[in-house]
Amino acid sequence: MNETLNEADAKMAKSVEATREEFATIRAGRANPSMFNKVMVDYYGSATPLQQLASFTSQEARIILVQPYDQGAMNAVEKAIRDSDLGVNPSNDGKVLRCVFPELTEERRKEYIKLAKSKAEDGRVAVRNLRRNAKQAVEKLEKDGEIGKDDLTGAEKRLDGITKKHTDAIDEMLKGKEAELLEV
Repeated sequence: MNETLNEADAKMAKSVEATREEFATIRAGRANPSMFNKVMVDYYGSATPLQQLASFTSQEARIILVQPYDQGAMNAVEKAIRDSDLGVNPSNDGKVLRCVFPELTEERRKEYIKLAKSKAEDGRVAVRNLRRNAKQAVEKLEKDGEIGKDDLTGAEKRLDGITKKHTDAIDEMLKGKEAELLEV
C-alpha cells in the first residue's frame, strides 16, 4: 500500500515538473533559451531538438543569439525557428542567428495566459489520472484481503493529500506565470 502511494507521489511530481517545463516554453516579457525547447530541426533527414544543435546567448531582454555548432545546419535551424510558434523571424549574419522578440501586445498576453491555463489543466488532469490509478490499486489490495477497510480509508486520505499538494503546486506555477505575463 505504501509502495503504491509513494509511486503515485513520484509520478505526480514528474507531472508537475513536466508542467513546469511546459510553462518555460511560454514566452513572457523576457526572452530565454528554454523557449526553444520544443523547436525541432530537420538535421540531415531526422528531427533533432534545437538544444542539441546550437548554443544560446541572451544579449538583451528581448534578443537571443542562436549559434549552431555545425555551420552547415544554419539554414535548417533558421527555417525551424521561423516555422515554430515563437513568432520570431531570425536574421542570419552567417555565424549566428539573431532572434529579436517583439514586445508582447495585450492581445498576445491574453493568448499566452489562455495557453498557460490550458497547460496547467493538462497537468492537473495528469495528476488526477495518477490518483485514480493509485486508488484502484489500493482498492484492489482491499478486495484481495491484503489490507483492511481502515487501511483503505487511511490510504485514500493520504492519496487525496498527495494529490492536493501536487495540484496546488501547479496552481501556484500558473499564478506565477500569469503575473509574469501581465507584467509590463
